[in-house]
Amino acid sequence: MSTTSRLFPLDLGQLPTALFGAQAVRVEEYTDGNTYVVRAEAPGLDPDKDITVSLQGNRLHIRVERNEERIDKAHSEFHYGSFTRSVQLPLNAQEEGITASYVAGILEVRVPLAGTVSPGREIPVTSKPAAAAKK
Repeated sequence: MSTTSRLFPLDLGQLPTALFGAQAVRVEEYTDGNTYVVRAEAPGLDPDKDITVSLQGNRLHIRVERNEERIDKAHSEFHYGSFTRSVQLPLNAQEEGITASYVAGILEVRVPLAGTVSPGREIPVTSKPAAAAKK
């Protein structure tokens, strides 16, 4: 299992969440062979009613709806709200074959990867004489 490193520890798509105090779904991301794996904490939920996983372009969206109430003789306590997380998928992610499973409070989304992504290339910069640049 290899870990995917990110330049920024916080996905910039989550910036509004971080700035305004809303809670986000906590996730870990890593590559397992030819599969990109996203695991999210979602304890005590019913995956059929409370969890939505969707794909828009190259972004995976996880939405969790929590509505939990505990009442005993001495007091009551409740937790509710919507929590979301959006993760940018690798360039070689394949939409077909994405699976999501929920076991013991952990949502796991597995995204197949096709081949390798080109590491990119350097683009040469040419210079022109100053007179040619003014035209």
